[in-house]
Amino acid sequence: MLTAQAVKAASAGKFSDGGGLWIFKNDDGGGKWVLRVHVHGRRREMGLGAYPRVSLKEARLEADKWRRVSQQGKDPIKQRQAAQRAAERNMHLLTDIALDAFESRKAELKGDGKAGRWFSPLELHILPKLGKLPVSEIDQRDIRDTLAPIWHVKAETARKAMNRLGICIKHAAALGLDVDIQAVEKAKALLGKQRHKTENTPALHWQDVPAFYQSLDQGTVTELALRLLILTAVRSKPLRFMNLDQIEGDVWTIPAEAMKGRKDATSDFRVPLSTEALAVIEQAKPFARDGFLFAGVKRGVISDATMARYMDRRGMAERPHGFRSSFRDWTAEATNTPREVAETCLGHVSGGAVELAYRRTDYLEQRRVLMERWGHLLGAKRSKVIQIG
Repeated sequence: MLTAQAVKAASAGKFSDGGGLWIFKNDDGGGKWVLRVHVHGRRREMGLGAYPRVSLKEARLEADKWRRVSQQGKDPIKQRQAAQRAAERNMHLLTDIALDAFESRKAELKGDGKAGRWFSPLELHILPKLGKLPVSEIDQRDIRDTLAPIWHVKAETARKAMNRLGICIKHAAALGLDVDIQAVEKAKALLGKQRHKTENTPALHWQDVPAFYQSLDQGTVTELALRLLILTAVRSKPLRFMNLDQIEGDVWTIPAEAMKGRKDATSDFRVPLSTEALAVIEQAKPFARDGFLFAGVKRGVISDATMARYMDRRGMAERPHGFRSSFRDWTAEATNTPREVAETCLGHVSGGAVELAYRRTDYLEQRRVLMERWGHLLGAKRSKVIQIG
């Protein structure tokens, strides 16, 4: 058997340490360790590392390990390659997995996820702490420690971040990585039940909406946008991006991609425009730019916060989105509107899968009558409550 000193002093050539372990020395004093074994009658030569980086002692330990593998009738070279592939698979960082999961889901998301709402909970609350970890090493304690600071104080944000992380871990499992598929559920158990309760968007009572609507009398872009938002009961985004090309007669057609929850590119949403709504549109047309009815001061359209800030300046706790609730309460309390018609006014999909498969109407005519009544209520000079059947 060789000694460390003998290996160091050896000239160029091949020298055996016994048991199939050899060192191939070079002229410059370096070399490499090689293990020769026989598997199923076939000789295999397996490199064990470069000398002197790998010492004689280390080479012997490595040789012992792979001899035992060959004695079991397994090819040590193939076994090592398989172990290396497994290690490479499990070294995928969470950041890479999250980006790959996002890419695979873009087609399911509105506007291909360009708004960033799907990815942002991960980007803001998960990846700064866990992004550089191999996904296979992430366990429930890591997740708990990451989300504990916001688990109760920002409950909805934490819930979304946890949900996205769970999707990423399942994505990693689908890629064949060795991950704990139950890590998220275990983390929830460690974090406990959230104390924070989700609050509904503050909204004006429907009886108070006409007075507020009539107070929007300065003719500014913001006030006109708020008036049309109230009149149509749509969400803020499609209204802000309302284009004159989308209006034909008394119908405004919102593209499917602008409608929350509508993934089918063919399911545009028609909004009947009341006499009052058409009058507001005419007032807003002089401010239009590049076809957009509610253009921003410098470019694009008014921001998502423009109308909310206006209500803040007036000392109101209510939000623009709350006018949808006001409208829905009015339909329930002051009219006999069928539920499916009222829900369709809000762009909601109402009914079970079988019912929806056979439904071929968007109740446009019924909604046209209802929105005309809503517009009449809002535009009346006196906000007298009239029970409408």
